[in-house]
Amino acid sequence: MIDFSKKHTFVVCAYQESEYLEECIESLLNQTVKSSILISTSTPNEYIKEIARKYDFPLHINNGMASIAYDWNFGYSKAQTPYITIAHQDDVYLPEYAETAVKAMDSEKKPLIFFSDYSEIRGSETVCTNKLLKIKRLLLVPMRIRAFKDSKFIRRMCLAFGDPIGCPAVSFAKDNLPDLVFEHGFRSDVDWQAWERLSKLNGSFLYCKKTLMLHRVHSASETSAVLRENVRAKEDYEMFCKFWPKWIAKILIKFYAKSEDSNWK
Repeated sequence: MIDFSKKHTFVVCAYQESEYLEECIESLLNQTVKSSILISTSTPNEYIKEIARKYDFPLHINNGMASIAYDWNFGYSKAQTPYITIAHQDDVYLPEYAETAVKAMDSEKKPLIFFSDYSEIRGSETVCTNKLLKIKRLLLVPMRIRAFKDSKFIRRMCLAFGDPIGCPAVSFAKDNLPDLVFEHGFRSDVDWQAWERLSKLNGSFLYCKKTLMLHRVHSASETSAVLRENVRAKEDYEMFCKFWPKWIAKILIKFYAKSEDSNWK
């Protein structure tokens, strides 16, 4: 019988005093299997410390440089299991997420990442589909074909028209990846940049088309913040240039920018 707590860790990246943090943690405790859970933060406060004490979770404090990439890499480095999910504090993981992720990666010779489809939480409603989600699912259609799981060409083509992979829906096979998964410098496209780098490695990208987590969209989220500050357009252009000549990247950025509207609706 698989001891999932030795196989998989949820790293909860906590920031300031999120009103949704406990809901996220409860969803991790309600999984069909028991994973290890730890909390990582670069903004230690009594609220986060009290939650760590309440649930008896290890709390790791990042005293280094504060940025999304550093925070995620720091939390990632504290996990001691082969498989790791960086759980975003505002999101909710459906009960079968961990079991599905571990079994999928265990079934492969050299898994790199596992990721599932996701829906959104907007206010009190769960949104199963909208324009942005439809586009992302369309881009990932080739990844549904099992024969393409090891194809660098297919995964790069899926990434070449935007970032269809929901970052909080990703689990990492630590032993097959670089020590630093995320690169410092980007703020909006930290995850897209990581997928582009990992897409060049030998191994499997494992996609589950079933919705296994819920991503919360709200005005206080980091995604909304970078859109307000016009950070995303510059980073999106840099990412498109990793796949296309600059003149094509300039065309694609005009269409891709329209997807930002989905975060405000």
